[in-house]
Amino acid sequence: MKYNELNITANKSRKRVGRGIAAGGGKTAGRGTKGQGARTGKKLNAMFMGGQRALVQAIPKARGFKSLRTPAQIVYLDHLNAFKGKTADNTTLFEAGYISTPYHTVKVIARGELTAKVTLKVQGASKSVIEAITKAGGTFEKVPTPIKPSTKKDKKAAM
Repeated sequence: MKYNELNITANKSRKRVGRGIAAGGGKTAGRGTKGQGARTGKKLNAMFMGGQRALVQAIPKARGFKSLRTPAQIVYLDHLNAFKGKTADNTTLFEAGYISTPYHTVKVIARGELTAKVTLKVQGASKSVIEAITKAGGTFEKVPTPIKPSTKKDKKAAM
């Protein structure tokens, strides 16, 4: 059977229930047996929970917008003085204790003054930081965020 050979209708007519057993939707008419849902005049909203306080009413409204993106780890310009004549990247900043993990985005922002010549290799820096680094004789290179190495054992080594 091909897609164009399927017999379907664009506007399917609704099922008329409660028209006798032979019609297929007779007796209880798809409402089950007894209970609140089986009775006539049932007009309950989707959040109704049998008379007890609904979960929607119990939870406070969450207003605003919650971003799922992890914010960049901040390193200040004056911290880079510790890397005099060296390269400052995610690993060295982590070892020095300026960031919590080397596998997240790092951004350097201006605070204090830079006196040392530093080669900076991180994910971001403000314009004023880049100017301060070049003024001190250093360079800035934008690099991608390092990927955490897998902790799984190599399959070939296990065999």
